[in-house]
Amino acid sequence: MTFSIVAVDVDRGDVGVGVASRFIASGSIVPWVKLNVGGVATQSWANVRFGPLILSLLENGFSPRRAVEAVLHGDPRREFRQVGVVSVSGEAYAFTGRECIKYAGHIVGDGFTVLGNILAGPQVIEDMARAFESTRGELVDRILEALQAGDRAGGDRRGRQSAAIIVVRPCGGYGGCDEGVGKYVDLRVDDHPDPVSELRRVFKIWEITVLTREDPNDVVNMEDVAEKLQKALAALGYYKGAITGSLNPETVEALETWMAVNNFENKIRGDGKIWGTVYRFLMEQAGIRE
Repeated sequence: MTFSIVAVDVDRGDVGVGVASRFIASGSIVPWVKLNVGGVATQSWANVRFGPLILSLLENGFSPRRAVEAVLHGDPRREFRQVGVVSVSGEAYAFTGRECIKYAGHIVGDGFTVLGNILAGPQVIEDMARAFESTRGELVDRILEALQAGDRAGGDRRGRQSAAIIVVRPCGGYGGCDEGVGKYVDLRVDDHPDPVSELRRVFKIWEITVLTREDPNDVVNMEDVAEKLQKALAALGYYKGAITGSLNPETVEALETWMAVNNFENKIRGDGKIWGTVYRFLMEQAGIRE
């Protein structure tokens, strides 16, 4: 019913799982992660007990393979199960039971595994693995690319419904080291006609709101785009002045108000420039083409 990827970034300590399925809220069933331990995807007659149990076994020194074999031992539905596991050290293992509905299979790579059942064909996981291995960037970017590649290759042959991604990182996400629990990204699309694309859209907002990973070269001089800023902020009801094309205090105040309303306060620069990610989001929200 599902295609998923479990992966780690050993250098950063990131552990993540991405999933998409023609099943409602697959993110509530398939992905399981634990900071400094590893990640698990349990699917195809998914046993949700497998997630925390395998993570506990990993934490107590079991290898991914030994942990999967332990939970499957004596399981009457063993051949209907599909499980993928990656430890925080990068060791990966996957199991696909003989009775999983075709096409079903998995690929194990360096620090990741992709797996799926009821797929359009083997190209789904093949393209996922290729996308993950060839994509540069953080683990979250590579997982999202893998999900997109699997979706483009046909994904779940019954159609689309849900998608999710969770990535943990030491001191990652909201609250950081002071108040956070290491959830760098934790997003779900539970019921949508195009869930993978929707997941990527939601991630863009999460990235602007919570994450601090802008390219230092991706900035826009506000004086150069003052007219567009005024038109966009006016269209959204924040700017009431004349469209002069000159950066005035009213424009800056309107922009900062819009950013505060959208929870982007941490992205206010105060140097006459705006992050490219924030600028593009504003233009998109206002319906202004770049």
